[in-house]
Amino acid sequence: MSDEAAIGAVIDAMYAMISGPAGPRDWSRQLDIFLPEARQVRTWIDQDGRATKKSMTLDEYRADTTPFFAANPFFEVETDRRIDCFGNVAHVWSHYEARHSLDDALPERRGVNSIQLFKDSHHGWRIIHMIWDNER
Repeated sequence: MSDEAAIGAVIDAMYAMISGPAGPRDWSRQLDIFLPEARQVRTWIDQDGRATKKSMTLDEYRADTTPFFAANPFFEVETDRRIDCFGNVAHVWSHYEARHSLDDALPERRGVNSIQLFKDSHHGWRIIHMIWDNER
């Protein structure tokens, strides 16, 4: 498998892991997608109009999102992808649309995931850092 195809498979698996009807997610898949030390960073604009962020470990992300996923259907669908590779590092710009149902005519929101991957000698391509922002 080419590096680009392997990276694409990791990105596809990440979207599949977080997307689905209301209910639990299969968090055992995290280590097939992320390095154990990975960070995930959610960004938003606060009530005073300032950019802010929340940086999370894999465990913190799982704890932060589990209540939301348990109560809400959530489908994040990739709409565009650009992969840049250099040696054992890669960067992916992944545009997405989030919906309550795959059949929804209009997305609930759109945004961009900025995803950095490292080619681990034992496990292949894994996400080491991910930061995202929703369209405003």
